[in-house]
Amino acid sequence: MPGAQDSRARVARRIATAAAYGGGGLGLLGVGLVGVLLTESKLAVQAIGVLEGDPPKADGVYGEAFADSTAVPQPPLVLAVLGDSTGAGLGVLRSRETPGALLAAGLASVAERPVRLVNVARSGGRSADLSGQLEQALPHHPDVAVIMIGANDVTRHSPAQLAVRHLGEAVAALRANGCEVVVGTCPDLGTIKPVRPPLRWVARRLSRQLAAAQTISVVEAGGRTVSLGSLLGPEFAARPEMFAADRYHPSAQGYATAAMAVLPSVCAALDLWPEEERPTAPVPGGRVLPVAVAAAAAAGRSGTEVAAVEAEGAGRRWALLRHRLRVGQPAAGAAGEPLADTAGGGAPGAGNTSASSHAATGDA
Repeated sequence: MPGAQDSRARVARRIATAAAYGGGGLGLLGVGLVGVLLTESKLAVQAIGVLEGDPPKADGVYGEAFADSTAVPQPPLVLAVLGDSTGAGLGVLRSRETPGALLAAGLASVAERPVRLVNVARSGGRSADLSGQLEQALPHHPDVAVIMIGANDVTRHSPAQLAVRHLGEAVAALRANGCEVVVGTCPDLGTIKPVRPPLRWVARRLSRQLAAAQTISVVEAGGRTVSLGSLLGPEFAARPEMFAADRYHPSAQGYATAAMAVLPSVCAALDLWPEEERPTAPVPGGRVLPVAVAAAAAAGRSGTEVAAVEAEGAGRRWALLRHRLRVGQPAAGAAGEPLADTAGGGAPGAGNTSASSHAATGDA
């Protein structure tokens, strides 16, 4: 609704401004609501259950079969994945089912050259952990980075302005090193089945406000975002297989849905995706909007990309919204799995999607 969207835009801008200028004390909840959230969180934790173990290791080189045999051989593109368990792939058993592997294989098929995956995302990761993950990723000189972060900042009650500041600093550091950045913003935790009212309403509000503030910070730092929002929510009611057994983390099908929503933006960041005619000036209305308004709109519509308008005088205060078509999941096989001679590639394991998670601690 327009009223809710305007309010979300105002709150998001305040959070992003506080993050940029070091403001303190800005929270999304009053003291009373914090108490409600903590109480209801314990009930949701009991309903969710626990997944044990670590996500499968998927680092390696993907897509040799997609390389153009008639062209001069090119070194692999380097894709870095940072963030929490959504980026790491907790909830599946096979390395090829992790979002990093899906993105690497998909990017290789579009670029027609191999892609080296470096995944430093960790279960339980919060925005404050991105600086440590950067130290691991930057020595690999990534061409493009995908960051999936935010859920644990909400569930662990991290101050919103600090979470947004950490994310913005990570994006700026990657851009300073010549790396393109795509951020999957905070998912809508109100869509998780075990989360019931009033926690569901609070979780939805916090998630969307944080996602909008993340978008402002990321776009102004030179990256682009894709709203994960309730991407899996509507499908969960009819298709429970979209989630792992804890009903919190995605299953293989769920990760494929999220990865294929992000992949077109990853390709576009590397100029590998057909673009519509670019706008010549930042005019209000349509899909070219002030960045705070664009961020609020994207937070309410899953799969929406927000990127700065590349027009003279536009700066990064104007943004263009796109709802890109999702591409199909790459076929399984040699092109979609790490090459046998790559370190840490990890052969796919046997069995179906995992039935374990540490969601009982509130980690995503």
